[in-house]
Amino acid sequence: MSASRSAASVLDNPVITADAEPSRHPFRLKRIHHIEFLVGNAKQAAFFYRKAMGFSQAAYRGLETGDREFATYWMEQGRARLLLTTPLCPDSPAAAHVARHGDGVYDIAFEVDDAAAAFAAAVERGARPALAPHSLGSSRAAGAPGTICRAAIHAYGDTLHSFISYHFPSSDRPLWLPGFEAAPIPGQPVGILRVDHVVGNVGLGEMNEWAEWYSRVLGFKRFISFDDQDISTEYSALMSIVMSDDSCSIKFPINEPAAGRKKSQIDEYLEAYHGPGVQHIALLTEDIIATVSALRANGIQFLRVPDAYYEELPGRVGGIDEKPARIRELGILADRDEDGYLLQIFSQPVEDRPTLFFEIIQRKGSKGFGKGNFKALFEAIEREQARRGNL
Repeated sequence: MSASRSAASVLDNPVITADAEPSRHPFRLKRIHHIEFLVGNAKQAAFFYRKAMGFSQAAYRGLETGDREFATYWMEQGRARLLLTTPLCPDSPAAAHVARHGDGVYDIAFEVDDAAAAFAAAVERGARPALAPHSLGSSRAAGAPGTICRAAIHAYGDTLHSFISYHFPSSDRPLWLPGFEAAPIPGQPVGILRVDHVVGNVGLGEMNEWAEWYSRVLGFKRFISFDDQDISTEYSALMSIVMSDDSCSIKFPINEPAAGRKKSQIDEYLEAYHGPGVQHIALLTEDIIATVSALRANGIQFLRVPDAYYEELPGRVGGIDEKPARIRELGILADRDEDGYLLQIFSQPVEDRPTLFFEIIQRKGSKGFGKGNFKALFEAIEREQARRGNL
């Protein structure tokens, strides 16, 4: 499960908007179907995501359903779907993945019209196959039988991209994949609507290579890019390219470390995760104050910037609909661009290793990523790195 490596190709333009070049999609990505985690104890992870993050458990697959290899809990909130999987065999590749990386994202799965055709197109364009197209088994929706097909390719590190397609004679389809059985345990939703973007960390010199890979293999386009002048402090820096599908609904920022006096957050992640992987998942909400208030009450801890940040906020961002005192109290960040403004906040790592964390984001017109917050955020991360002895 090592990363595929294509010939590096530097993308020449510093910033390319999402509509600046014609579509090159060999197939249409409908949406992120789900994000699958490999974890050491899926039952406990499901409890965390239900009680702390507000997800509801919808279905289950494991020993009780006839699966002797994995236990998987299907979690949902809004249109965000997480699958939490534990390998039951200690000598399996999935168990080796958990041993090496700890709990983390294994598969960012796409829904497509035809998984077999998507797989063939991706491989033709240089993707390394991970799982050949196959039927997940027959299912029945609205009384009509049908099948679901899955295939997968390797992305950065040990991360996969699956392609999933539904083949039914009608528009109806099952609520979950074959092999799962209903096992509903409701959570207390916190207002999460869907996944806004997924951020990957790669090694030094690999960012342009992987941006070119997403462009060539999946037809993504460069949405925006940031260099070490945009994202830096006195001690450390990083560079980032945001890749997007045609609809701009699937966005993947790709980070790499930049030279600095001390270890950057990307270096720390790569050491703790033992390679490239998903650094954070941004979850969209339409009421960040309510969402963050609920998450804090549930025990989620967030990064905090100095109070001086809020003294400068009105002059930098201008008027916003939300009460400034409440934004400051909760530690929410704000930024504005030509399309509007956004509000965002970043959790502390949710694993024992300083790897995966979550971003909560509300967009009030802005299509950006909070460039004006980078310095304050980076300094807050560095303070936590120093506490861990990793700066």
